[in-house]
Amino acid sequence: MNLRFLSAGESHGPQLTAVVDGLPAGLPLSADDVNPWLKKRQGGYGRGRRMAIEADRVFFAAGVRGGRTTGAPLALVIENRDWKNWREIMDPAAGNWPRKKALTTPRPGHADLTGGIKYGHKDLRDVLERASARETAMRVAVGAIAHKLLSELGVESIGYVPEFAGIASTVPFSWELRETIETSQVRMTDPEAEKRVIEAIDRAREAGDTLGGLLEARFRGLVPGLGSYTQYDRKLDGRIAQMVMSIPAVKGVEIGEGFKNAALPGSQVHDAIYRDDERGWYRSSNRAGGLEAGMTNGEELVVRAALKPIATLMKPLHSVDVVSHQEADAARERSDVTAVPAASVILEALTAIVLADAYLEKFGGDTLDEIKERVSAYRRRAREY
Repeated sequence: MNLRFLSAGESHGPQLTAVVDGLPAGLPLSADDVNPWLKKRQGGYGRGRRMAIEADRVFFAAGVRGGRTTGAPLALVIENRDWKNWREIMDPAAGNWPRKKALTTPRPGHADLTGGIKYGHKDLRDVLERASARETAMRVAVGAIAHKLLSELGVESIGYVPEFAGIASTVPFSWELRETIETSQVRMTDPEAEKRVIEAIDRAREAGDTLGGLLEARFRGLVPGLGSYTQYDRKLDGRIAQMVMSIPAVKGVEIGEGFKNAALPGSQVHDAIYRDDERGWYRSSNRAGGLEAGMTNGEELVVRAALKPIATLMKPLHSVDVVSHQEADAARERSDVTAVPAASVILEALTAIVLADAYLEKFGGDTLDEIKERVSAYRRRAREY
């Protein structure tokens, strides 16, 4: 990887932290480039009380000076405001068993049981604190920085929800609907579908249940040739799929019309190739979703993901206590009814990380100006090919 990062931190610990390495020097960057993404991640109808407690803001602890990256590793911090209520519970010092707020009854669909078995924990809070989707706040911050780099290279993106709780939008996506998506409480293109979804969320809340949906991220302005066909681990669709499947609760991913295409003959699947002097190379359709043979082909990249309902239910499912081995209801932690709108923001941000890494892989350079020059020259060469 050319763009590397690691994150650390627990859901109720003092902060989330990340170190990002590989960014070029000279990238204009401020907290204002990141904080709107963090706010969007916390938004959406159906979120829980935690979103009212936290108002995520990023702090650059290293790697930025005078509003530009220096080329050194970037250190990011997001404070957890709720930590003040958890200081004693999350204290790293040695303590007595049982700990306060110890969790011993695993939740079906979560990391609790398997994580406890794997790492030998009987207090499953040691698992859930890191397995929590709170971890994605920092990855969205990293994704916002990746998005900033992509925007400097002529790439723009949007994340939205085409289907929510089985209710599909009847308004096809277009870039002109960006404002509709950004102002929608559920990030949909269809106001009528949005009303029905909100009603479904209210019913689920009353029933103590949770809801899932489909997510979609689109990127346009990408050059052809990001990724490679030469080795399995360089194929861009594989790299995107790995990142997308790492989002908590995502259980499926496709590029373009992947699953639909599996039922069709090739004549109705593959995108015919055209060329003219004005547009250069282009396709008449985009069923491939902008990726062929592990590489971008210059068309719009379309990434879709399936998000299952959140695992924490207010009317919990059957479980078994890991200490007493007695039957019990699954533990209940403060939770959302749904995180589908937020997950579409996460999908967009995390896909941006993969694409930014692919740009740095192909075009290299220690400064942003070097990379821009190389991208510009390559665009000309690809157009004239």
